[in-house]
Amino acid sequence: MAFDEIIDKNQWESKIASQNQAQFLQSWDWGEFQKSLGRQVWRFSCDGKFVQVIKMPLPLGQSYFYIPRSNFEVDNSLLNRLKLLAYREKATFLRFEPVKQSLENFKFKKVADPQPSQTLLLDLSKSEDELLADMHPKTRYNIRLAAKKGVKVVDINHEKFCVFYDLLVDTYRRKGIKTHSREYYQKLMHNNLVKLIFAEHEGKILCANMMIAYGDTMTYLHGGSAHDDKNIMAPQLLQWEAIKMAKAQGFKYYDFWGIGEKKWPGVTRFKKGFGGFEVKYAGTFDLAIHKFKYSVYRLLKKFR
Repeated sequence: MAFDEIIDKNQWESKIASQNQAQFLQSWDWGEFQKSLGRQVWRFSCDGKFVQVIKMPLPLGQSYFYIPRSNFEVDNSLLNRLKLLAYREKATFLRFEPVKQSLENFKFKKVADPQPSQTLLLDLSKSEDELLADMHPKTRYNIRLAAKKGVKVVDINHEKFCVFYDLLVDTYRRKGIKTHSREYYQKLMHNNLVKLIFAEHEGKILCANMMIAYGDTMTYLHGGSAHDDKNIMAPQLLQWEAIKMAKAQGFKYYDFWGIGEKKWPGVTRFKKGFGGFEVKYAGTFDLAIHKFKYSVYRLLKKFR
């Protein structure tokens, strides 16, 4: 039963990036980003499955193993090997985010999703006219309105990080969405996968998108916009230009990275205006390695 550590980036990427609807959370560069945050990362091959494991910190010096969203299926061979590693590293529990597979048959506990459990994908094999035709009429109208008002999309990338971060924090605060720290996003900006694009009007930046390009998929990961200028409809035009950019660069899918009618009604309505098809993931599953410690963790999380 082979369980070999992968230390060659090309070997890793040839497997992970070639998958249909490739998951950037399993990419080599995402693992390097996690290392920059001070976390340990292991990359393994087990019976043909490539698995990236991130050791996540918990209070009081505890930790857990996080296997972020992945296309492979868990089996007993892989699970037993990961348990041995978790015991060795004194991890409290394992956390998996499979794309399709339910893990309750392996005695995992289904828990709340840290990542969005549902998303919206656009099929970029369609023509631009077909993509426009699939949109809600109001979204098409707003795209044309923004263009008519003179909104321009510019690729500034890393140079205007502070503008992006301020727009992001302001937007997420209005919508009641939790953000990471400034340091988190600054380190993420050094990741090879990440790109920033902005929309401006009369010299003022009105909105910004953080994109991640990986495998066959371009993902809209984060975005922020100025509330005072919302009547100009810059975010709609910015999304459309990002979609066209992804299509022109040969990506097969554009991923809006998360929808939820109850949790994010406004954001979901905005994203659904662009059409596409919905994808629902299997969920997030925990397996306790140290049952008492895991019970304490769950109790503290509940009260927090």
